[in-house]
Amino acid sequence: MYGLPISTERKRQLPKKAIYAKFDLNSVQRESFDADIARIDIVAVICPTTIPALSEGSEVKEFYVLDVQMKRKEYDTKNILLLSRLIAQHMVFALRYEEQVQFTIFHTKLFTTAWQPVGQASLLLSGLNLDAVWENIVKEIGQIEVAAGHTLAEQIAVDDQRAKLLAQIATLERKMANEKQPRRKREYFEQIKNLKEKI
Repeated sequence: MYGLPISTERKRQLPKKAIYAKFDLNSVQRESFDADIARIDIVAVICPTTIPALSEGSEVKEFYVLDVQMKRKEYDTKNILLLSRLIAQHMVFALRYEEQVQFTIFHTKLFTTAWQPVGQASLLLSGLNLDAVWENIVKEIGQIEVAAGHTLAEQIAVDDQRAKLLAQIATLERKMANEKQPRRKREYFEQIKNLKEKI
């Protein structure tokens, strides 16, 4: 499944009732969770036992691929975040809705791929140890290009900061376009210029 070696495959359901009971979710959380998620299965375990060519990492000893049957395509991402926080494991979620799948992973924040046909979806395992494999999957799902001299976490922080600056610039450009007073236009222009220099 998803292009992973047969040795990694598992088929174990995680009952929603067990998740509710173990993590003591309130009624609002349960209702939201139940509105989005139909069923959760562990479909693969990536570890040195299932792939002997891989060694344990210092951070990642193993990780799981969870197949999550969705009840709707426009789901609440809070439910996937909740699931990733409740289960203290490294996990890749394959969110399935009808004949489409979307990979999601949490690494400092939630990253998601576009929806794609189930038959074409695959996870590439590249690296000599599980730390490297995990990082490469995060980069693939999050479409992150790590610049020389940066760690993955640093690059994510840099990308987030850049996205915030671009959003501020877009807001100021809209205000500048609508502004009638030349003095205020000039102020917006200077603010935009300063923000662009930070990028």
